Amino acid sequence: MSTSILRNKKVLITAGPTKEAIDPVRYISNHSSGKMGYAIAEAFLQHGAKVFLVSGPVCITLKHPNLTLVKVNSANEMYLACCRFFQVIDIAVFAAAVADYRPAQIAEQKIKKDDEAFIIKMIKNVDIAYEFGKIKTSQQIAVGFALETNDELQHAVAKLCKKNLDMVVLNSMNDANATFGYDTNKICIIKKNFTQKRFELKSKHEVAEDIINEIKTHVAHKEIFDKVSAA
Repeated sequence: MSTSILRNKKVLITAGPTKEAIDPVRYISNHSSGKMGYAIAEAFLQHGAKVFLVSGPVCITLKHPNLTLVKVNSANEMYLACCRFFQVIDIAVFAAAVADYRPAQIAEQKIKKDDEAFIIKMIKNVDIAYEFGKIKTSQQIAVGFALETNDELQHAVAKLCKKNLDMVVLNSMNDANATFGYDTNKICIIKKNFTQKRFELKSKHEVAEDIINEIKTHVAHKEIFDKVSAA
């Protein structure tokens, strides 16, 4: 077993997409495969952490004695599942591609194609990382993801500040062979002091290790600071 600084740390990870129902047979979702979130969960487990993985619908399996897997569909289900762990975790990694909006009403019966067009009114879903950021203690660490198509750095820094994150993992839809569906990813990690660290295109398992290493460094610095402050 690893003697990593992460050993026995309690880690919450969200992964995969969410599905927002329109009617009993249709839903709104996105192209997230969950590969990145699951790779991060596996990496934490290899470092001896206790992982709570809240997963949207994916075609991936992961088993480990230190893994608690909670499967959900909608954004609201994911939020309620995460709330169960907010008070006890040391680290949160919000890697899921949570739908920003959901239909205001779910049709009880299948919508028939009688009309040439129909309108779906959408309402905003809860922002899970933002809600955690409001109650996060000084002893907890929060890591978010930013998938952008334009003004990547500007949007990532805004998310870092708004959601009280300690670091944000930025990836761009403009990078080839990265993001949704691929086994590779290309990231930039931005920390709370706005320092940036860019990485080359790598397998998602290697990317997970890069993210873990940055979190380990953050944990080590925090523990040193806490000891000095208590002296």
